[in-house]
Amino acid sequence: MTTNYDPIAEQYKRSKQQPWRTFIECHTLLELIGDPTGMSILDVACGEGFYTRMIRERKAGSVTGVDLSQGMIDLAQKQEAEHQLGINYIVGDARELPATTPYDLVMAAYLLNYAQTRSELQAMCNGIARSLKPRGRFVTVNGNPALHFPSAPSYRKYGFETSVVGPWNEGAPITWKFYLSDSVFELENYFLDIAIHEAAFKQAGFSEVRWHAPLLSSQGLANHDQQFWSDILTHSPVTFIECIK
Repeated sequence: MTTNYDPIAEQYKRSKQQPWRTFIECHTLLELIGDPTGMSILDVACGEGFYTRMIRERKAGSVTGVDLSQGMIDLAQKQEAEHQLGINYIVGDARELPATTPYDLVMAAYLLNYAQTRSELQAMCNGIARSLKPRGRFVTVNGNPALHFPSAPSYRKYGFETSVVGPWNEGAPITWKFYLSDSVFELENYFLDIAIHEAAFKQAGFSEVRWHAPLLSSQGLANHDQQFWSDILTHSPVTFIECIK
């Protein structure tokens, strides 16, 4: 987990407005979560609280956001002070989630892809499972371990690029470069294959694991035709995972 989000917190916040993140990422994640009314929810790797606020506004019960970056949590707490949604934000490491009153749902936008080793991934999965009630769900959008990133197409028209330097093997770093109107920033995450993920989920105590392809919202199709979206849908750099304890 080498990316330091503190200096890029504001830029990362603005990258959430890229159309693909609205019409594919956000749309699919919220579809998988479903109706959160009254549920207790933990948002791990919550960043500046983008999804944390969204899920609270959809009538979730108690909502807590945790992130490793103090800069991200500062932005989230600033938003909370302005909007007073009743969200609790804390700085914490997903690999060392403390035992708490278990939640109905744990959600995460881009967490597991920051595990560079099997042991890091296992620590994350263990903490998530420990945070859930029996039959509770974990729903996440994640870098896609089924995609061969070295041969992925260009995603520049969507506002980002991915690249891999060096051999494509377990723990290989993947660089994501985001292009904003006034700046560019980079993130690094890592490749661990599907089998490694599924083994970690099973060892953590999840009884069911479901992989979901990205969905395109009708609004996204209204803004651009199917051909525009074909590269990111056919060779998706992200995937969606649903695990049941």
